[in-house]
Amino acid sequence: MNDMHAVATDVATVKLLIDGEFVESSTAHWRDVVNPATQAVLARVPMATPAEIDAAVAAAQRAFKTWRKTPIGARARIFLKYQQLIREHMGELAAILTAEQGKTLPDAEGDVFRGLEVVEHAAAIGNLQLGELANNVAGGVDTYTLLQPLGVCAGITPFNFPAMIPLWMFPMAIATGNTFVLKPSEQDPLVTMRLCELALQAGIPKGVLNVVHGGETAVNAICDHPDIKAVSFVGSTKVGTHVYQRASLAGKRVQCMMGAKNHAVVLADANKEQTLNALAGAAFGAAGQRCMAASTAVLVGAANDWIADLVAKAKTLKVNAGTEAGTDVGPVISCAARERVEGLIASGVEQGATLELDGRAPAVPGYERGNFVGPTIFSGAAPGMRIYDEEIFGPVLVILRAETLDEAIELVNANPNGNGTAIFTQSGAAARRFQEDIDVGQVGINVPIPVPVPLFSFSGSRASKLGDLGPYGKQAVTFYTQTKTVTARWFDDDTLGHGVNTTISLK
Repeated sequence: MNDMHAVATDVATVKLLIDGEFVESSTAHWRDVVNPATQAVLARVPMATPAEIDAAVAAAQRAFKTWRKTPIGARARIFLKYQQLIREHMGELAAILTAEQGKTLPDAEGDVFRGLEVVEHAAAIGNLQLGELANNVAGGVDTYTLLQPLGVCAGITPFNFPAMIPLWMFPMAIATGNTFVLKPSEQDPLVTMRLCELALQAGIPKGVLNVVHGGETAVNAICDHPDIKAVSFVGSTKVGTHVYQRASLAGKRVQCMMGAKNHAVVLADANKEQTLNALAGAAFGAAGQRCMAASTAVLVGAANDWIADLVAKAKTLKVNAGTEAGTDVGPVISCAARERVEGLIASGVEQGATLELDGRAPAVPGYERGNFVGPTIFSGAAPGMRIYDEEIFGPVLVILRAETLDEAIELVNANPNGNGTAIFTQSGAAARRFQEDIDVGQVGINVPIPVPVPLFSFSGSRASKLGDLGPYGKQAVTFYTQTKTVTARWFDDDTLGHGVNTTISLK
């Protein structure tokens, strides 16, 4: 973490959003926002003080009193306006995102677009936040449910999708009648802040959406604050486990989507060219910095003969800055991330895997200081090797061998993570067996990254998830509301009473 005295004075400061105002932090501790392709300092982000975090929560608490009473149609219309504004500013948002995060401009637009889909879903809240009614469950008695907002909710988001994942969280929380405190990644908060500016422009009232910045101290403050009722987290397993335990102990609802090791199982009957393209795109796109990246291929039987073709496909990918036309693989987020990925590649060699393609230290003219790692492929990997057991979060594809589909399913199910998996085959019978027997929350059939559209919910499982309910979609409505059951009986003035009833019956 960089101190403010090490930062050039002419660099812009990232503001806090508290009670509808973008305010300068009074902190003494700042961090540089760095372009990962050039190391240029884009801005400095504050580590918010405890008082500033308290002020953000207090603003959200005050705003909840009126926002929760806002008609559902009025809430929906704000998000109709918001999706329009995001569309109008798509190019600008993608450019900001690429500068601070590194992914290619087309991929940055995809990042924004997948978040935009959730905003569109939030605009349909009138059809989603519906209770149930049972008429005349007993003599003159009706029972019905209300889905009511919780209060102040909070979100902690990662660096790899600085547009999409914040948009997974605050639109659904706010549309259901809650207020929100967002803590974006301190590594790339600029596009998130621009999205928040547009949200206010769309009509979100002051105090309904607030933003604080920081690291571990801010995360712990969110977990501990008595006025925050629910916390949504996406990030590493280590931090997510900490957030879940700490916030749960404080009595909050918590959902944590965490690390992954996503297996793509390839049968020999799969369409070869389509499968190779899918594997290369899903393993190396976004420089492998996706929790749903297909980072592990399980080649079954004769599909093991495809390794050379897969290496050839990976060699066609262009490593360059995300702003350069034709780039396929941009830089990883930081120097530390590059060093970690390179260290894991070295460990794979040391532990006996076969390095089929080494992407370390690629030549990228004009961007010699960038955090680049090129596509890297290992074969002969096995459980027990670090490159298999750990999430690399870089452009590294690890290949394992299986002789049968049953062996491949057993291998995938033995891995503790359960974010996503995929099978490539032209056999409907094999695909159906795979989807039934695999113990992973999100399954792709000839789809390498099976993240569902917002009509559904992100449904990672096992060690990749803590909490029962996933982000966005139907599950998010349940997560951000509490169900209140009402049992009612109305009497006409001339209705005769039935006397005193000392039993539990409603008759």
